[in-house]
Amino acid sequence: MTSRTSSPGWALRATELSVSFGRTAVVRDASLALEPGRVTALVGPNGSGKSTTLRALCRLVRASGGSVSLPDVEDTRALSPREFAQRITLLAQQRPTPVGITVSDIVGFGRHAHRSGWRGRDPEGAAAIARALTLTGLDDLRDAPLETLSGGQLQRAWFASALAQDTAVLLLDEPTNHLDLRYQVEILDLMRELSDEHDVAVGVVLHDLGHAADVADRILVLSEGRIVADGAPLEALDPALLSDVYGIPVQVAEDPRTGAIDVRVRRARRGRPSAAA
Repeated sequence: MTSRTSSPGWALRATELSVSFGRTAVVRDASLALEPGRVTALVGPNGSGKSTTLRALCRLVRASGGSVSLPDVEDTRALSPREFAQRITLLAQQRPTPVGITVSDIVGFGRHAHRSGWRGRDPEGAAAIARALTLTGLDDLRDAPLETLSGGQLQRAWFASALAQDTAVLLLDEPTNHLDLRYQVEILDLMRELSDEHDVAVGVVLHDLGHAADVADRILVLSEGRIVADGAPLEALDPALLSDVYGIPVQVAEDPRTGAIDVRVRRARRGRPSAAA
């Protein structure tokens, strides 16, 4: 993927973004900026508005207030769908499983916005698809039908499709859901590689607070549609705040040797602490 930089220091910015469904406010005055070469994680309990915020950034839901900007575009609503898809990629949480197509086909879908002219010419398409397959470890499965894949392999195929889109901003909605531990780690590692080595601005909704602490440079905690914390992992994951937001005692500790952050919940019943989700 091509290394990119953004002169203002951010690649995508939301200002006082609000979303309402009917009379119900789901996101309230959310302001955030995704930066090149950094992973920003959105966390919070179910119904906190984190996935809706991500979908509003991608124009999948209509904002009732505020704006979303790119460094050279004051309001992304001015962009055509094709122009938007050349700038921002979303890997949604819910995706179909088409029958009768291969892994290579699904990865190729990510190049749709880059095809132009008669017969949809895309001079850089083959290289982008090959690169995405390699990054996700799917070279040996490129000709495999989607219906023959495991859940983890299918998730990686969709991730590869997002990579093939080759944008400066990558948004991911709970990409580790329904994956076993190995594939969860692989997806998190891919996010860090895209950020660290390719200068991509990554925004990701995560259910697991431990994953967020491990992968993110910056964490936004949402509660009832509002951003209630925004900062480096150890700063944003304040145990008192998390306990209030999740309604259960949460413990946060930093390993003094490695700097790793451990997030755990204390259950009311007898037993050992368990990792926080």
